[in-house]
Amino acid sequence: MRAIFVLCIMLAMAIPDRPASANVNARNPEITQLLLDKSSRTLYLLNGKRAVRQYRVDLGSNPSGHKQFQGDGRTPEGLYYITHRNPNSNFHLSLGISYPNARDREIARRLGRNPGGDIFIHGRGARISNPPPDWTRGCAAVTDTEMAEIFNLVRPGTPIFIKP
Repeated sequence: MRAIFVLCIMLAMAIPDRPASANVNARNPEITQLLLDKSSRTLYLLNGKRAVRQYRVDLGSNPSGHKQFQGDGRTPEGLYYITHRNPNSNFHLSLGISYPNARDREIARRLGRNPGGDIFIHGRGARISNPPPDWTRGCAAVTDTEMAEIFNLVRPGTPIFIKP
């Protein structure tokens, strides 16, 4: 009896703790990071290094190169974070991205320009029914159905790496 009790304690200690708020199960594993591959127009939701979801995205109207200033139509590149969730977005739902960072602000300052901001992962919303490719002003856009799924899985603070 004592051996069974000790075995149960050892097994319980071997199971990693999960935050009570995390929505973790086989169907919806915790999303620990995002990868946006601009060249393949694909957003990956990752648990560790394993992709658990992927989505086709539209990017900014000038998709090649790193965003440098407001109005350039580019999607940023590099490491950022999800800053907040916006349930009242004009584009259905949205997740804020931490652009510009200190490096982005310095580059824009050297160019004598405003770095811009308001970069999001978002849906289409009621006004955008059949958009052309790469129609955003620097954001990453998915369908509204996909955005609802992403919105429910991704939490603020999640890192996002945006690859050229």
